Amino acid sequence: MKAPSQDTGLAGRREWIGLCVLSIACLIYSMDLSILFLATPAIVADLDPSASELLWINDIYGFMVAGFLVTMGTLGDRIGRRRVLLIGAFAFGVASALAAFSATAEQLIAARALLGIAGATIAPSTLSLIVNLFKNEAERNRAIGVWGTAFSVGGLIGPLLGGFLLQYFHWGAVFLINIPAMLVLLVVAPILLPEYKSPDGTRLDLASVLLSLATVLPVIYGLKHMAADGFQLKHLLPIAAGLAVGWLFIRRQETLSHPLIDLKLFRIPAFTASLLVNLAGMFFVFGVFLYQNLFLQFVLGLSPLAAALWSVPSSLVFTVMSLQAYRFTNRFGPVRTVLLGLVVNAVGTLAMAIAAYYENIYGVLGANMIIALGFVPVVLTTTGLIVGTAPPERSGSASAISETSAEFGGALGVALLGSLGTLIYRWLMAGANVAGLDPAQAAAVRTTIGGAIETATALGATTLADKAMAETALGAAAAPAWLEAARQSFSTGFAVCCLLAAVTLLALAAVAREIYARAHLDEKALAPGH
Repeated sequence: MKAPSQDTGLAGRREWIGLCVLSIACLIYSMDLSILFLATPAIVADLDPSASELLWINDIYGFMVAGFLVTMGTLGDRIGRRRVLLIGAFAFGVASALAAFSATAEQLIAARALLGIAGATIAPSTLSLIVNLFKNEAERNRAIGVWGTAFSVGGLIGPLLGGFLLQYFHWGAVFLINIPAMLVLLVVAPILLPEYKSPDGTRLDLASVLLSLATVLPVIYGLKHMAADGFQLKHLLPIAAGLAVGWLFIRRQETLSHPLIDLKLFRIPAFTASLLVNLAGMFFVFGVFLYQNLFLQFVLGLSPLAAALWSVPSSLVFTVMSLQAYRFTNRFGPVRTVLLGLVVNAVGTLAMAIAAYYENIYGVLGANMIIALGFVPVVLTTTGLIVGTAPPERSGSASAISETSAEFGGALGVALLGSLGTLIYRWLMAGANVAGLDPAQAAAVRTTIGGAIETATALGATTLADKAMAETALGAAAAPAWLEAARQSFSTGFAVCCLLAAVTLLALAAVAREIYARAHLDEKALAPGH
């Protein structure tokens, strides 16, 4: 590989090796979002947490990441992005050790909280450093694709690696594997990654930091609980409180000469349009994935392991597309890639709606692959536009805004689409024949698909694992009519949500096209070789 050229701005060996180091950090960060799921039974047996403590053990990491993204991104702009990344890597390693050797649930919760704060340094710091490392737009698109692939691979191998470690070691091993990767980052990053920071670096406004936390954390908390428990008015209270504090946060930013979030970024049409598309993409893909996982287990009767194995092909498509998305961006330009990707995504969700309604596993998984073909180029390209259209001294803040919007988009999608599907399910099941069930059982059947499955399992009518076998051996009559109605009601709700996604994505493509056109986004300047 040639050394960087002063004329072309092409990256050299040092930059690409630096990208590999940054990608390892992203992979570890992503793994920690999912690797704990399989360790939960062992943790429960060892630490005996209460139901509330167990909830916080699982959720506190994501809460802290979401809450501190903006602060850490802006801090990187102020004191140096490499410095913030190294501080975060050191803290991540220390917190991993504390989590691995926790003797009580309270200690594990505290360690997971520290892990989340440290993890919040990784995504914005790595993305903003990539923007600085790769000046050539074509190479930057490819680098962002590698960056996105690290997140995809981390989410894919997290549960697999966790399962392997739990087979042979104490549950703390799922945290200890973070430490070698962080040590490598601490050793090689100062050699490979040059430092970047804003020339007019100033101290953080602590009041803005506190207001940002008081905005993000209650909203994420309310959305996550709405996703878990269904739509309930009590979950709107933290969301409303967070939005109220958010209004105060925005008012304060308008009065500061060096705000935590530069609101002027939102006056850049390409920045705002890309942020909107990015958020909407996350909104629908996370909502659809939630339904797909439940569909495979509750409707088709697959075990969790079988459902995971059936999902591997589509997961591989997501991973491969993350590596290859830059080719589309460099070939067609960012705007055409985003618009075409939205249309392909809409086609995929429409196919998903049809397959879900007819309860066809091959159609659902095939539609998921179509969604991947459209979704991955859209998200990675809009991420590049978000950080690329921001001033260089604000790339850390722009990266943090991008990641925060993705967090909000995913949480909103799971909560709102999940609530819509639940409402449709209850409306369709209101008139279902539940003769032979007591009032409590009838209420459970009519409330959620999970309640219907649990009731059927308790009555011995069927189980998740032996649905196909039971219906083959005993005939379709083995499953009560209300269980089949429950499955069809869930599938209908799934289909309606996918149909809504398809229509909205097409509308979003039309809106984005107008905004990008008014912004006069220069496709030539963003093409390969420029």
